[in-house]
Amino acid sequence: MIVVAGEALIDLVPQGTGALAGLTPALGGGPYNTAVALGRLGSRTAFCSRTSSDAFGEALLDGLRRASVDVSAVQRGPEPTTLAVATIDASGSAAYSFYVEGTADRLFSAPAALPADTRAVSFGTCSLVLEPGASAYEELLRTAAAQGVFTALDPNIRAGLIPDADAYRARFKSWLPSVSLLKLSEEDALWLGGTPREWLAAGPSAVVITQGGDGLTAFTRDGGVHSVPGEKVDVVDTIGAGDTVNAALLHGLSVQDALSREALEGLGVPGWTRLLRFAARAAAVTCSRAGAEPPYAGEVGF
Repeated sequence: MIVVAGEALIDLVPQGTGALAGLTPALGGGPYNTAVALGRLGSRTAFCSRTSSDAFGEALLDGLRRASVDVSAVQRGPEPTTLAVATIDASGSAAYSFYVEGTADRLFSAPAALPADTRAVSFGTCSLVLEPGASAYEELLRTAAAQGVFTALDPNIRAGLIPDADAYRARFKSWLPSVSLLKLSEEDALWLGGTPREWLAAGPSAVVITQGGDGLTAFTRDGGVHSVPGEKVDVVDTIGAGDTVNAALLHGLSVQDALSREALEGLGVPGWTRLLRFAARAAAVTCSRAGAEPPYAGEVGF
């Protein structure tokens, strides 16, 4: 079982240009997209979050169930669902404005225990910023790591939600001893400061940096640097591409029985090349269609 912990929300995606373009609701949230992608790829997946009992919340849970994701660990509440208003630029890149005050996912509380057969837990995005839920997710991260569970982190920075950048950067560094695999975009790495070697020294066994259409690079504690180019595709938009990379990395590691720090450090050049190419291929499929629509196993077999 791979558990994904974090927010589920509704993306409002413009269907044209200009501030008054029509908005279409779409299921979203970085962790949510990661869980759906893992389910579609064929990994046994559970989602650990708190969602609203409103109609959007029900739709989010239905989307997880369609992807064969276990939702038994999802907490429910009467508060509204978080909304993210997307803006798509000419290159297909997405930027977001968030409506988060008083929403259900902010009130997440850490569960007493993870499912007994949990092999990995993935964290990231808004859930690690918005209190009081952020502290609960942080508690879950530290507890899982202390129990020897493989942990993955994608900070997926949303700067508009972070009131104190320096405080968040310090908090990010405090998570690293509890992280097995750190994945982030070039933009996130620049915003956070530091280098892959500095982050590796603090705890993770590997750091993967996505470079958009230029591909992915993995840095490992033994000094290894493994890079693959991006897959060429006609980009519709990039919504969910990074989340698909998260899922592909975790799925590929699971298939290779490498969801442990020791196995990750011993993956070697062939293992990393195969894994990164798979992640690049999966992300390209997501970019080739509108919204966060990650591929199914049959489209990108590992």
